[in-house]
Amino acid sequence: MSTPHTSVDILTVGESLGLVVMEDIGPLATADRARLRFGGAESNVAIAATRLGATVAWVSRLGTDGLGDKIERTLRGEGVEVRVRRDPHRATGLMIKERRTSTSTQVHYYRSSSAASALEPEDIPNEWVQNARLVHVTGITSALSPSARETVRSVMQCAHEVGVAVSLDLNYRSGLWSTAEASAEYITLLPFVDLLFGGLDELQLVGSHIDSAAATGYLRDQFGVDQVIVKEGALGATVVSAHGIQTCPAYTVQVDDTVGAGDAFVAGYLTAWLQGQSIDQCLDRGTRAGALACTVPGDWEGAPLLSELALLDSSEPVKR
Repeated sequence: MSTPHTSVDILTVGESLGLVVMEDIGPLATADRARLRFGGAESNVAIAATRLGATVAWVSRLGTDGLGDKIERTLRGEGVEVRVRRDPHRATGLMIKERRTSTSTQVHYYRSSSAASALEPEDIPNEWVQNARLVHVTGITSALSPSARETVRSVMQCAHEVGVAVSLDLNYRSGLWSTAEASAEYITLLPFVDLLFGGLDELQLVGSHIDSAAATGYLRDQFGVDQVIVKEGALGATVVSAHGIQTCPAYTVQVDDTVGAGDAFVAGYLTAWLQGQSIDQCLDRGTRAGALACTVPGDWEGAPLLSELALLDSSEPVKR
């Protein structure tokens, strides 16, 4: 894996997994038809931010297998700069979406000892961090393994020391670690964070009495976090900063699949922030991107182009 010297707007580090989506409704044991895709919080953000005009590098490990080939080729095709180590001893992780009923989905993960779980600090040279304007990570990567956890810490600390902005999406996953483990690690990471994303339930892991009004007062005083961006799903989003509390309602769309909407929101917010736009403008781009992502099935497939954000302003179903 060579060391690029080109600068990027966003450097993001984390796991991407192959994704088998069952098309049949019913138990996995009786299902026959499926589609092969892939997904992962950081690679979702990478694609969405690239579509919105940012230059993005995604760093990870993949196996020397077909799933790894699919992920790398697709990301490169989307314009993402892929900086991966292909691990000959570990497979690319896999997840299976089981459509147990017409209204419920269960996801099964096969990521134990995956290539991404073996991420280590040496996979990310300091110059990659120094040549980025912003580093984006999520709590998912920290939960994969001790070495992945150390990698996230190392990247964030390096960025903080050289003045590169750091964005953290808490993205708590109960199947990966306990609330106590996650809370302890989040608190370790927060001193390096400039922009913090999370739902209210996730923010409560770093402040037992956190709500939108109190979030930044506590997190700024305790850890120096500049902006706390509260993702509220169908209710929209709220930002608490030194400028006060700013909110943006969600756009109304015909929802097909909410998976990946939060990642599209993050990409929208970060790309506007990097352009020096106001918090209200960052919120608007984020909520637009998240809403449009919900209209298409898949983890990243519905992430909009910059030119498509205005679709939400049109009342005409056909554009000529």
